Amino acid sequence: MPRGDKSAYTDKQKRKAEHIEESYRERGASEDRAEAIAWATVNKESGGGNASGSGRGKPDTKVAAKRGGEKGGKKGGAASASRTAAERSASARKAAATRKRNATQH
Repeated sequence: MPRGDKSAYTDKQKRKAEHIEESYRERGASEDRAEAIAWATVNKESGGGNASGSGRGKPDTKVAAKRGGEKGGKKGGAASASRTAAERSASARKAAATRKRNATQH
C-alpha cells in the first residue's frame, strides 16, 4: 500500500508507479523497497502530484528513464571496447603518470 496520501497524483502517475514497482519486484526487490523506488521515480520525473484538470499538470522530465539501458542509446564501454589491449594499457600508464605528476605539484 502507498505510504502517504496519493490522491494528489494523476491516474497516469499512479499507473507509472505501479509499473515501476512491478518491474523492481520482478528483479527481486522487496515489496516495500520496490514501492519506495517507484514513487521516488514518479516524483523525480513529474515533480510530485499534479493538480487535476486540463492543463494544470507539470510536464514529465523523464530524467530517470534516460539513465542507462539500451533505450538511451549505447552507453559506456564502446570506446574502450573498440581499442586494443595495448592502447588501453598505454592510456592507463599515461593517466597514472599524470596523477603522479599532479600529486607532487599540490
